[in-house]
Amino acid sequence: MTSVKEFRVDVEATPDELGRGAFVFTDAYSVFDWGQMPDEIPDKGASLCAMGAYNFEGLEAEGVPTHYRGVVEDGDTVPLDDVDAPPTEMAIDLTQVPELPHDGRAYDYDSYHDAAGENYLVPLEIVFRNRVPIGSSLRRRTDPSDHGLALDEWPDEAVDLDEPIVEFSTKYEESDRYLDRDKADLIAGVADIEELELVARDVNRVVTERADSVGMTHEDGKIECLYYDGEIRVADVVGTFDENRFSYEDQQLSKEVIRQYHKRTQPEWVDAVDAAKAEAKETDVADWRPLCDVQPQSLDEEVIETARAIYTAGTNAYVGQGLFDAPALDDAVDAAREL
Repeated sequence: MTSVKEFRVDVEATPDELGRGAFVFTDAYSVFDWGQMPDEIPDKGASLCAMGAYNFEGLEAEGVPTHYRGVVEDGDTVPLDDVDAPPTEMAIDLTQVPELPHDGRAYDYDSYHDAAGENYLVPLEIVFRNRVPIGSSLRRRTDPSDHGLALDEWPDEAVDLDEPIVEFSTKYEESDRYLDRDKADLIAGVADIEELELVARDVNRVVTERADSVGMTHEDGKIECLYYDGEIRVADVVGTFDENRFSYEDQQLSKEVIRQYHKRTQPEWVDAVDAAKAEAKETDVADWRPLCDVQPQSLDEEVIETARAIYTAGTNAYVGQGLFDAPALDDAVDAAREL
């Protein structure tokens, strides 16, 4: 199980063939790479499943290969339009995901690819950015001039980009790190780094166009990909309120709402997380979590209900179906502003 969804294997992948399985989405959530938090957000799992399915079907219609097979209802795999209730299970093709050996924070990608052959999950996240909001890690790591922006420094407001920025980060390391292109190319194995970028740009375009059509702004997101039979296919889940940042009338709709709420109301825990990550890096320890001496606290019921409203109302608007019993999107956004 990942921090927010369970993983079921029906047919194992082999070096020569894809397998079959499913994601089963839960209502758990994670922020700051912590893993499962103390609370659940009702209907969050179904929201992610529905948005992911909608986007996968849109990508397939645009000719972008994916691992998606459909959503599962009463044991049958069907398109999203055919469900009678919000789905929580997504049928997918499976690829191989070998172990990634490491000694401290030194990871052995040669061993990963020796075991993977040419049917594997590319051990990268490909990140695309259409906007650089306040708090974006891009501001800490780069200057505006690095991206052709005529700014001496990052302003105290979001910066919209004329062209999306695409970056690569590690996927299976305990603390993900951003990579230069040459390093990302090595970690990608036989999957072509240029093609990975092109696929990411296609995904970004499809999600951005859909968001625009329903009055949302798609700020940034990420994808994972598998490599099979010489082809790159989009994997994991795409274009949801967890994987991507969306806003509506300058109010965040995504998990960023909960992330920022924790920063305001549980700063001691957030600071302890940052300190633990820094200590792990300094001491060459892979897993930083045991070094964190503060635990996150549960959210108030009002906050949980507001989070549910964001996920469900936002999903209804995005997929164009009344899948959830949810408030109007404007009302959900107003409640989020009050947090």
